[in-house]
Amino acid sequence: MTHFGRITTEIGVHSTAEKWYNLFAKSLHDVQHLTDSIHAAQLHQGEDWHHHETVKHWTYKIDGKVEKCIEKIESIDEEKKTINYKLFDEEIEHRFKVFNLIFQAIDKENGGAIINGPLNMRNLMKKFILHMATSSTCTTTP
Repeated sequence: MTHFGRITTEIGVHSTAEKWYNLFAKSLHDVQHLTDSIHAAQLHQGEDWHHHETVKHWTYKIDGKVEKCIEKIESIDEEKKTINYKLFDEEIEHRFKVFNLIFQAIDKENGGAIINGPLNMRNLMKKFILHMATSSTCTTTP
């Protein structure tokens, strides 16, 4: 059975949208040093971490289990502070036909920012939907 879905998570942060956007657009390799959930990030193909044709290999932990995926930036919109990622690999493709993550940093009027992170996916395992829906503030739309 094929499932289609979109899960959107919004996280309020105290820094500016520009600072968060720059972290993901220009310093993505540093994310592995900011959280215990990401074990490693390596440049898999290409010469620049932040070019849309570059491919990165990620090792991370979800629910105590080490997982791996390969990620590629599909598009960057500096004006809207938006980055569209495609995640793929044997483990991802076993669960999904399509798995895209869109990162967007939006300034709030009263200071700080909102990080908006919709996931677009097809052929999704129900367990993953339940995990995402209960692990953070998010909304799901078919």
